[in-house]
Amino acid sequence: MHQRIVILCILLCFFGCREIELVVPTEYEVLPGEIFDNNGPSRMYLLNEGNMGSNKSTIDFVDFRSMLYVRNIYSEKNPEVIMELGDVGNDIAVYGSKLYAVINCSHKVEVMDAKTCERIGRIDIPNCRYIKFSKGHAYVTSYVGPVAIDPDAQLGAVFKIDTTSLTVIDRATVGYQPDELEIIGEYIYVANSGGYRVPDYDYTISVVEMYAMRQIQQIPVGINLHRIKKDGYGRLWVSSRGNYKDVSSNLFVLERKSANSSEMIVTDTLNIACSDMVISGDSLYFYNVEFNTATEKNHVSYGIIDITTKKLVTDNFIKDGSEINITIPYGLEINPYNGDIYVTDAKNYVSSGQLHCYDRNGIKKWSVRTGDIPAHMCFLW
Repeated sequence: MHQRIVILCILLCFFGCREIELVVPTEYEVLPGEIFDNNGPSRMYLLNEGNMGSNKSTIDFVDFRSMLYVRNIYSEKNPEVIMELGDVGNDIAVYGSKLYAVINCSHKVEVMDAKTCERIGRIDIPNCRYIKFSKGHAYVTSYVGPVAIDPDAQLGAVFKIDTTSLTVIDRATVGYQPDELEIIGEYIYVANSGGYRVPDYDYTISVVEMYAMRQIQQIPVGINLHRIKKDGYGRLWVSSRGNYKDVSSNLFVLERKSANSSEMIVTDTLNIACSDMVISGDSLYFYNVEFNTATEKNHVSYGIIDITTKKLVTDNFIKDGSEINITIPYGLEINPYNGDIYVTDAKNYVSSGQLHCYDRNGIKKWSVRTGDIPAHMCFLW
């Protein structure tokens, strides 16, 4: 602990001596817990969405080598960037030596050095949403059109990016307002929401042939699709938001028709509401937030599904009762090194949120203040 306090003091002195160029200073906070050895991740990045129209998206990280929490690193490392990180952070990922942040309403993917967070470049993609990687390329979903509810909103797309030159080299048209995507083999599976066309939501998963970058199939699943995750058995787990009225959120399982086919079909409808999910081994962790019109309150749940049996193992993975202090769960991640569970809390959506860390048994280890609307996490090894 003494060593960490010394490190903190040195960092504070260094950054306190910087010129007035810093718009919002980076902050450092000591966290409790054991320092990870070199076998674990060195950092976990957290992308705070920020309020739409405010250019308040920020990046924080947990430094597992010193157990420091670092708030708002991007602005300190890139003081020359106008508007700082930008408007509404929607996804974050590490690939190779680079850190990628998808900034939705700023219509860009920000690319940084994964260790220093210094800007390497930006890739302009309209209304971009989520990112995945394969064989030297990044694939980004895009609503394509302007940020607006529109019954005539256009079809979305998946953009293909060369991660060396950081240029868009191809694109494929998919369904309406595509959100999360997943890659299995040579195929990209895209969850289409149709959210701008409410109440005429999309209900399909687009299958895109990776090399030709063309949509070859649309799989009917459920309205207003959002999350999509692959498991270790070649299946896809897909969530729908429903219509926020008489059709509830749901969770679906898709499997291949045959071993060599790209075509998948819905094999299970679990009737479990799901806002976000993470697969760790044979367990699918999820939380859900749904507004109850009768009570005029949010109903929140935290569960684990055994993906081998497709059965609910527990309806609350937080075991110490501390979930009562979480207002709006807004992000979820599992540390693959030690099984720690990370849950973010968006609070009131207009001020600082919180990041909560639980051990694999659901007992809280620590909590820390974050930026506004903390949402998306990834690890640096």
